This record gives sequence, structure tokens and C-alpha cells, in this order.
Amino acid sequence: MKKRLRQNGLGLTLLLLFLVTWLFGQAVVGHHESNNERRQHGLQPEGMGAYLTSAHFLEATSENWESEFLQMSVYVLLTVFLYQKGSSESKPLDEPQPVDRDPRLSRHKASAPWPVRRGGWVLVLYEYSLTLAFLVLFLFCFIVHIVSGCANYNEDLAAHGEAPVTCAQYFGSSRFWFESLQNWQSEFLAIFSMVVLSIFLRQRGSPESKPVDAPHGETGE
Repeated sequence: MKKRLRQNGLGLTLLLLFLVTWLFGQAVVGHHESNNERRQHGLQPEGMGAYLTSAHFLEATSENWESEFLQMSVYVLLTVFLYQKGSSESKPLDEPQPVDRDPRLSRHKASAPWPVRRGGWVLVLYEYSLTLAFLVLFLFCFIVHIVSGCANYNEDLAAHGEAPVTCAQYFGSSRFWFESLQNWQSEFLAIFSMVVLSIFLRQRGSPESKPVDAPHGETGE
């Protein structure tokens, strides 16, 4: 048990932090904020169970997840062919890397993942599966954001005696794009900061940093 915890400590800790901040942070605070808004409009407060399936909660969640998955898909894809001299987040400029080797040369290795041994279209899909997975998750959250955001927007309109809008109208509204772009820009800023700051700054013991004694011009971990 202790060995498994050590082997999976990073993933388990991040999962725990996610669940705590989402279910016991965002959900609780969002529930309180939503009920405050409902009282202001003369509506009855709703219970936590109802809130977790409400447009208010689903919009807030999908809006944030959407930007995170967009960030990761763009970052993974750009690091395939773009470089940043001196950054630990970039591949070395002029050195061949294991991530660039052709997996077809390893199809007969018993330790290779099944798609590599299988070959064909399965391998082609597997070669790009990380970016594709992030893109699919982004598109799913993007659609949920549109639908739940539209429902939440219509609740606001109804509270002010205005006619509802369709999801297509909401998708074309400044409100939707303001909600999306305010998150997207922060994600790209976070990636930029990590790429550039890792040129000059260090964190001893972290694989996201170059060795403390590495020169600023050294590229890669």
C-alpha cells in the first residue's frame, strides 16, 4: 500500500485537491451565491442537490474546464514543432529526442503498448491521442458551457421580465465570449509564464525545472 501511494502520490494529491476545491469549495460557495441571487429576485432558495444540477453550477464548471483543456491541447500540440531556447518546457533545439522517434520501429517489442504492436490506423490514432483527448474534452465542455450558460442567462432574463434567447443567440452574444475569453487568456498567460520563467528560475527537485546549476541557455530538462 505504501509503495502504491508513493508511486501514485502526485496524481492522487492533485485529484484530492481538485475534489476539495470543486465539491467543497466551488459547490458550497457557489450554492451560497446562487441563493443570494435567488433571494434578490424573490425566489426560494434551492438545496445543494438541486444546485449541483443547476445551470449556475454547470456553467461555472464547464466554463473553467473548457479553458483548462484548451490550454493543455494547444500546449501539447505547439511543443511538437515550436521551441524556446533556455526553457525547460521546450525540446532541445538541435538534438534528436525519444519523443520524435518512429514507433513503427518498436512494433515487435513485447513491452510496447498494444497500439504500437497493432500498427495501422490504431497506431496513427494513438500517436496523437493525447492532443485528441484534450480536444475532445474541450469540445465537450465548450458545448456544455453553451447549453448551461444559455439556461443560466435565460433565468436572469426571466427574473428581469425579458424574453429568453436560443442557444445559438447566446453563442453569438458578447456574454458568452466574455466568459470564454477571460478564461482563455489567463491560461495562455500561465503557459507563457511557465515557458519563459523556467529559462531563468529554478526549482530544485522538480522535473518542470532545469537543474539549478544549468546555464540559462540550456534547453530542456
